[in-house]
Amino acid sequence: MARRRRRVLPGALVVLVVVAVALGWAWWQHEGFPGFPRHSGPSPTWTPPTPSAAPLDARYDGARRMLDALPVKGWDRLQDFKRYRFGERWSDDVNVEFGHNGCNTRDDILRRDLTEVQLRRGTCLVQRGVLHDPYSGQTIEFVRGPETSEAVQVDHLVSLADAWYKGARSWDGARRRDFANDPRNLLAVSGQANFDKAFRDAASWLPANAAFECEFVARQVTVKTAYGLWVSSNEKTAMQRVLRRC
Repeated sequence: MARRRRRVLPGALVVLVVVAVALGWAWWQHEGFPGFPRHSGPSPTWTPPTPSAAPLDARYDGARRMLDALPVKGWDRLQDFKRYRFGERWSDDVNVEFGHNGCNTRDDILRRDLTEVQLRRGTCLVQRGVLHDPYSGQTIEFVRGPETSEAVQVDHLVSLADAWYKGARSWDGARRRDFANDPRNLLAVSGQANFDKAFRDAASWLPANAAFECEFVARQVTVKTAYGLWVSSNEKTAMQRVLRRC
């Protein structure tokens, strides 16, 4: 009997060794040993491929083409811009959309751009409303009054001064008046944003609300194309930079 046990014992050891090796291999595949990298999966120096750039929005293809076609010139340096050369403020006597409708241009734009609009009874005047300011992203309550009306202002996307120094000096009075009241070039915005933008073009000012940059530049390009204005070299570069990521 003792001799038989000695014969069985080596076989049992072999089985134990095989099981131990199999368990060790499975653990190594899952955890790995310190200092010994596993060969399955990515190596420590592997980095995922860079995803391809998002496709451009087809809505801005027209703006990109128009920008390519705009003439490039420097600022006209003769410092003679005067607001009165663009006619009476918010005149209804114009040959653009909303012209000759019996309402002033400012209230036309407020009615278009504000929500929850309340008019003064029997008039075109906007008494109250809510502005979701595209320049800042803020929401502003508009209430007409001497102390409150200026919280919401109407901005010229292409400022009158920018237009004057980039082609509008040669226009007649009627064309300048149309430009100053053309709804394509007008936008209700916060008073502070309008003040910050002032006469600047896209080379020196873009909206704080980055989500509106593409629309802002596209509208400027559309207006400049419609009126035959030019862009400066820096302005065109800035516009291209924006539209390339739209």
